[in-house]
Amino acid sequence: MALTHRSVILAALGIILVAVRPVASTVALWAVILAILIALDVLLAPKPATLSFVRSTNPTTVRLGASAVTSLAVYNGGSRTARIQLRDVWQPTARIQPESGRLTIPPQERRRFTAELMPVRRGKRRSQQVAIRVAGPLGLAYRTGTRTVEGSLLVLPPFHARQHLPSRLARLREMDGQSSVNIRGQGTEFDSLREYVIGDDVRAIDWRATARAQDVMVRTWRPERDRRVVVIIDTGRLSAVRLGNEIRLDASIEATLLLAALAGHAGDRIDVLAVDTAVRAHVRSSSVTTLMHELAVGLADVEPNLGETDWHLAASLVRRTVSQRSLVVIATALDSSVISGSMRTAVAALAAQHTVVVAGAYDTELNDLTQRREDLAEIYTAAAAEHSLLSARDAVAALARTGAFVVQSSADALPPDLADMYLQLKATGKL
Repeated sequence: MALTHRSVILAALGIILVAVRPVASTVALWAVILAILIALDVLLAPKPATLSFVRSTNPTTVRLGASAVTSLAVYNGGSRTARIQLRDVWQPTARIQPESGRLTIPPQERRRFTAELMPVRRGKRRSQQVAIRVAGPLGLAYRTGTRTVEGSLLVLPPFHARQHLPSRLARLREMDGQSSVNIRGQGTEFDSLREYVIGDDVRAIDWRATARAQDVMVRTWRPERDRRVVVIIDTGRLSAVRLGNEIRLDASIEATLLLAALAGHAGDRIDVLAVDTAVRAHVRSSSVTTLMHELAVGLADVEPNLGETDWHLAASLVRRTVSQRSLVVIATALDSSVISGSMRTAVAALAAQHTVVVAGAYDTELNDLTQRREDLAEIYTAAAAEHSLLSARDAVAALARTGAFVVQSSADALPPDLADMYLQLKATGKL
């Protein structure tokens, strides 16, 4: 039960009676009358149990930055008109507007409450409860209750990096011989033969074709298709570090989506695993047309874990996923505490069998902190930031010595830089 503003006003009117007859019995009498009226109003109010709720959300899946509409159809199964206030309770990051409303529902009829969801975070946003107040006929009190009305909205990653896709696809088409010449190099698919010209690599000469044609012939190659790409997304504790307006994990997901879109157009097959102490998500490409949607849905609800990433588990997952030589991309934090441990051992073992790329977004604020030296506190802060940068630089150099390629960029630049590394490996025949 809850009191309305009318009951407060009615109680205040008793001051007039007390002023006319200032004795204790006047106060007691007015309190009894007020209590009776409130109790009567509560008894005459429709019971919350007579109300039933049906939720609908359209659409049920949106990209971060878009909105959806949720509505509650409320049916009054009682014999009296229900005047209700309701509050639709969603997770705060769902950002529902308006959150509450008033409905007047005649007996055996239905009314609808509609609100807009404007989520500010990816993942599955859930509704928890609907809090209701049913007013009595006198408007002095409410009957209150809560009802569990399930609802959810899946918020996909925004994929802002799609703006870099057209330019990378143009470069891919150029490499594939659709817009420019074919590429020569070891490890790519044979395309055709042509006459030797000055400047060609002598290792590309086909001596049998030269003997048949009685002229020096060289092989031309095109980038290989149907290769395997495995992406390991680190969801350990360092993936929760905030870089500007997003966390490191979000930057890794954006880079993965751009790489997957590029690899899908190149005809490569891609597997994406989100790993920390366990496998949080595993998306395997089935077809080019559904790849991006499957990836977005599979990675939408992945969140950072506070545990340390098990790199031995990640390496074993790669071995179980692919048997032939493949491209293995590890999206993680290029931090000295991570690289100096079991990660470097796992990367070295993988680099002996596969082409390995380790990509990570760094905190650009550290560079800003090294420039602020106006007082003693800022000098100490700058020294600590400089030490962190030097330690990370040494760790990255040690990682490169294992045979892995390293891509280290800001959160915004990581997706295009990783795509460029993929194209570079494809152009040089290392993929």
